Amino acid sequence: MRTVVATAAAIGTCSLALAVAPQAAAAEDDKAWVSVFHGVPGLTVDVYANGDELLPDFEPGTLTDPQEMASGSYDIKVFAAGDDPESDDPAIEKEIEVPAGANATVAAHLDADGEPQLTAFVNDVSDVDAGKSRLTVRHVAAAPEVDVRAGGQPVFEGLTNPNEETTEVDAGTVSADVVLAGTDDVAIGPADLDLKEGTTNIVYAWGSAEDENLALKVQTLEGMHSDPASVPAGGNGAAAATNSPDAWLAWSAAGVIALAGGVLVLRRRTAQRA
Repeated sequence: MRTVVATAAAIGTCSLALAVAPQAAAAEDDKAWVSVFHGVPGLTVDVYANGDELLPDFEPGTLTDPQEMASGSYDIKVFAAGDDPESDDPAIEKEIEVPAGANATVAAHLDADGEPQLTAFVNDVSDVDAGKSRLTVRHVAAAPEVDVRAGGQPVFEGLTNPNEETTEVDAGTVSADVVLAGTDDVAIGPADLDLKEGTTNIVYAWGSAEDENLALKVQTLEGMHSDPASVPAGGNGAAAATNSPDAWLAWSAAGVIALAGGVLVLRRRTAQRA
């Protein structure tokens, strides 16, 4: 059965609590798994968390692998690459509350009017039925209401920014595209999606319709097999994000090193915050 999830999003500093989705296997104790997606076209950025540089020179279209992080509050600030965080105002700022056991993706993207914002999405890594794959589509583009089709047939209709829709489908390869709601006018695609059994596949529709740079990005999480005999990859539903068949931007070695180092030095915000 299809579910529709509306995610609150706003520019500026605010608190966003991530509801904990059912997990294939819960993160240990106070840990969570967090990925970051950069979906603001034409803007290379430096990302800071609680004052520490997390992702320098983060390029549009880049999606990090899930990283284990301590649960708690993170003040996320996004600056244009090279800006001084001590003197320049951030392009985007938001406080994210990450609870223990969550698997989440934080997306920097454009809202429907083309303004940059941050949205935190909970990734559903609960089990799927045998022979099935979970498909989630997230609208994070500066574009109007859209329909998402598979094999020419609507799967999700009337999807708006910054919302998502989810369903389970038969595992296999499907040809998907995004059209303007209620029409056959293709905005993105078609693109072949390889939906493997026991996976959660998250498709981000991002970019700007006005600037004609709309694109798709695919994040795949493994380990959702319902068959007890199956061995979940990684055991935590947080396998590496994979790219769609199109030649998406690769995660640079410098970014990987910076992410690993940045996560280690993240300071958990204490409870005495007013």
